[in-house]
Amino acid sequence: MHDSLSRRTLLAAGAAIATGAHGRAPATDGWGRATAILARVRPPRFPRRQFDLRRFGATGNGQTLCTQAFADAIAACAAAGGGRLLVPAGRWLTGAIRLLSNVELHLADDATILFSTDSGHYPIVPTRFEGVELMNYSPLIYASDARNVAVTGRGTIDGQGAAWWSWSGGSHHGWREGMPSQRAARSRLFAMAEAGTPVAARRFGEGGYIRPNLMQFQRCENVLIEGVHLRDSPCWNVHPVLALNVTMRGVTVTGLGPNNDGCDPESVDGMVIEHCTFDTGDDCIAIKSGRNADGRRLNVPARDIVIRHCTMKAGHGGVVIGSEASGGVEHVFAEHCAMSSPDLWYALRFKSNAVRGGRTAHIRARDITVGQVGRAALTCDFNYEEGAKGAFIPELDDVVVERLRVANAIRVLDCQGLPQAPVGRLTLRDCRFDGVHEPSIVTRINKLTLENVRVNGRTVDHL
Repeated sequence: MHDSLSRRTLLAAGAAIATGAHGRAPATDGWGRATAILARVRPPRFPRRQFDLRRFGATGNGQTLCTQAFADAIAACAAAGGGRLLVPAGRWLTGAIRLLSNVELHLADDATILFSTDSGHYPIVPTRFEGVELMNYSPLIYASDARNVAVTGRGTIDGQGAAWWSWSGGSHHGWREGMPSQRAARSRLFAMAEAGTPVAARRFGEGGYIRPNLMQFQRCENVLIEGVHLRDSPCWNVHPVLALNVTMRGVTVTGLGPNNDGCDPESVDGMVIEHCTFDTGDDCIAIKSGRNADGRRLNVPARDIVIRHCTMKAGHGGVVIGSEASGGVEHVFAEHCAMSSPDLWYALRFKSNAVRGGRTAHIRARDITVGQVGRAALTCDFNYEEGAKGAFIPELDDVVVERLRVANAIRVLDCQGLPQAPVGRLTLRDCRFDGVHEPSIVTRINKLTLENVRVNGRTVDHL
């Protein structure tokens, strides 16, 4: 791991030099940095070779298990120097798929990859769960330490998540007293991380009931997810971890299960998310950098992320940072997005506490159009979960929101810093909020600046 991270650090430094961005850029960089990110984050390219899944013994009837056919086809494609693995029209039942360098997994228009609900079809691999490293069931599509990998096409990837969702322990997702759940294993995992237990000894899987993610790209460079429809993941959907140069575009994510986040860039350096649609059971996009002791141990921030031209429907938050952001988050840009649903809690959401800690800074959002949110348009919440009961001070500073238009929100802002950790600088500029019928909650913030902000048709100078 140390070699991979060292190599990744060098690559990131090279990219920063190329764009004129050295370390933490000053706030005056603004949107110029977003332009530089868009210039350097480019999708991978693949040789023109094509490998048809059917050549490797697969049958697309939705009943015949094709796990070995996928593995053989990916191995053959990689051995030949890379190319495209074509998944033709049909329903292809499989267990875990592991991608290798220089392989593009491409779904034809009428193709569905149907993932098995048998946990035995998912081998134990090094992975992450809620920002903590462990040995657990493989994500349904998994790549580790790979370069140039992609999942593309117009087909569907169906995680059949309803078969896993009761493991969350939530009664509204099918769990009943006496049924298995992940709760005990989740607590045990978090305790292991706090105690510094080596990752290899954090072994779960059978009997732990910790759900796998749909896609995870771990310590990968040059990743593309494009065009596909992702449906009903067991847990998080798209999860790049410690990855460099990631593009996600034209993807539709649906699934209202527990922890069904749409995309979770975690300790990612350089990512573009564009023209995607999210209708999820948790945050639509949530940027992260590890949880508590594990996040501080690795200490790799998520940085240089551009989100644009996306649509957010149901979800706890549209564009979110946290709560597992102990390694820090910096230089995130969101623009030209549309959000609306009574089941969307917040448009822009920042969440942390004194157990998570971490520094979030230099965040820009502009031209966001919101029809309806169920709670507040914007929240900065340091009282999330454990709140002030910890020794690690969360930071949130230099957040600028421009031209946020909200047609219907209960309140404009819910901003709650801690006594020992007030929120830093937050600027709202040229924003309009209508349908507001509750006052904002504003406690413990160093500097809230309002420039041409209208609430219910009236210009306001305070919230």
